[in-house]
Amino acid sequence: MADSKTIVFFPEGAYGPTNNCIGIGNVLRARGHRVVFIVEESFAGNLEARGFEERLIRLGPAPEEPEVPGQFWIDFIRDTAPVFRRPTIEQLGDFIAPTFQALIDGAKYAEPRLAEIVDELDPAVIVEDNVVSFPAIMSTGRPWVRLLSCNPGELKDPAVPPFSSGYPAADRSRWAAFLEEVRRTHADLWADFDAFCRERGAGGLTWGDHGPDLMHESPWLNAYSYPREADYERAMPLGPTWHQLDSTVRAPEVEWSLPERLASRPGSLIYLSLGSLGSADVSLMQRLVDLLGRTDHRVIVSKGPLAHEITLHDNMTGEGFLPQPAILPQVDLVITHGGNNTVVESFHHGKPMVVLPLFWDQVDNAQRIHETGFGRRLAAYDFEDGELLRAVDELLDDTELHSRMAKIAERMQASAGTARAADLIERVAVTGQPVARDAVPALHGTPLP
Repeated sequence: MADSKTIVFFPEGAYGPTNNCIGIGNVLRARGHRVVFIVEESFAGNLEARGFEERLIRLGPAPEEPEVPGQFWIDFIRDTAPVFRRPTIEQLGDFIAPTFQALIDGAKYAEPRLAEIVDELDPAVIVEDNVVSFPAIMSTGRPWVRLLSCNPGELKDPAVPPFSSGYPAADRSRWAAFLEEVRRTHADLWADFDAFCRERGAGGLTWGDHGPDLMHESPWLNAYSYPREADYERAMPLGPTWHQLDSTVRAPEVEWSLPERLASRPGSLIYLSLGSLGSADVSLMQRLVDLLGRTDHRVIVSKGPLAHEITLHDNMTGEGFLPQPAILPQVDLVITHGGNNTVVESFHHGKPMVVLPLFWDQVDNAQRIHETGFGRRLAAYDFEDGELLRAVDELLDDTELHSRMAKIAERMQASAGTARAADLIERVAVTGQPVARDAVPALHGTPLP
């Protein structure tokens, strides 16, 4: 085994990227490395509880009143949900650009504290899973790794639909108009952030024919998690340090069993989760719960931050937050918002999906699942009752699809993506050199040079 190195993970302050990094961090820690997480204060204690060191940052001034856990997401949905009902091209100005601006403001605010942490820890490598750059990491000269736990459409290509459009890959008729609206709504914030990155020594950002980038590509190593069966066909190959990992699904941390009253009951088993954001829309969640309550299926419901406001039916069980990695292997179908982690984990366990996307890359994941035949995309707020129930029954009855997905799951699980990611990061930590995909054997667990 290689000598112990200090490896720092810096995920975006959301459960998806954080959980993605935890799985890889567990492997590296088991190999004897010191693994430290830089996390927002709202996540304080979460990583320590899993045995990792933490360093805390803020992305903005502390509020005058104490922060209530989950309140940010509750307020966010209350204020933003009307935008999610509109076409994606109309979300660019009212949601996507303001969200990017908030993330950019956070990166600027965190710059001094982040630089202090990096100097203190002196890591062999920093692993970043964010959607905007943090120059405090990139300007140090230390090796850093970019993880992408987002739909790979974020990596621009002439054959890939514009990111966050949710447009079909086979129909380019609306792409130009969407990209023009991206330019109108994003040009000023991109120019300002590009100047900031240059000023702070991170180098400039790019804006190509297919949209802007607000995150740099690492000269050392870049990796994304997405099943190759659903990945995009590209006109241009990705750069040589990009690696596709299929999945980096973390192992279950706890066991979970279906309550006896449902375990002894007949019927297919469905998992319903709209993520931290979607589940905060109580009216949408309650509508789905009531619809599924009319069926003979059994349903596990991840109720989210307003769990006490959602009333379940006799054919259901659920809590505010559930151990998803332990539940997915047990179910027959997943109803999801299309968050990248849930999508990849569903593939990892061979589960078809009904996807009700709200925003960001969820619309891209929903479209990709629909057009590759691994599930159905429905409009989160405009679906008809019968449309959802038919999609559920048709997917449950599709034995050919279940067989196809079982084979994909077997292949993905054998590929050991979490260990593979750890191998690649470890190479950078030990050698300090870039890792090109054509120079790395296809199997995980390869010896270090």
